[in-house]
Amino acid sequence: MRDGITITLGEADRRRLDALVADRNTPQKHVWRARIVLMSADGVGTHAIMAQTGTTKTTVCRWQARFMAEGVEGLLRDRTRPPGKALVAQDKASAVVALTLKPPPHEATQRTTRAMAKVAGLAVSTVRKIWKTHGPAPHRWRQFKLSNDPAFAERLHDVVGLYVSPPAHALVLGIDETS
Repeated sequence: MRDGITITLGEADRRRLDALVADRNTPQKHVWRARIVLMSADGVGTHAIMAQTGTTKTTVCRWQARFMAEGVEGLLRDRTRPPGKALVAQDKASAVVALTLKPPPHEATQRTTRAMAKVAGLAVSTVRKIWKTHGPAPHRWRQFKLSNDPAFAERLHDVVGLYVSPPAHALVLGIDETS
């Protein structure tokens, strides 16, 4: 646990921090950082600083330490953070899209995110993001399946012919043979 911290401000630093707090165009994050340092230099305790700035003890200690190490410039600059998770490589995303556009395997009627994730070796959420980014929506595709009836082509020609040029006073009835 750390003991009380003392910050001694030079005249130039105090004027600069006071100017930051007084300027209405200063970003608020810089204003409350400057106020933390100014109150610390005035001998205000950590709990009082927390109450007046609406921050936590960790935040107060962080900006006091940053000022002591880097001065006023340290308060005006945010530290860089490491990037988040790496994005999926473009070639991997292209492979997922290409695989999505191919007909589904075996008896499946459409591709699912779970099946695609398993094949591609990715997470389901990653496949979902790739589909959202690149636009394929396999669950919305409709496929026409041809009948394996040997007389299908002849019957199709007869039915379509009736719709295209129906005879006078004709009535067309359709019967579905499936149960």
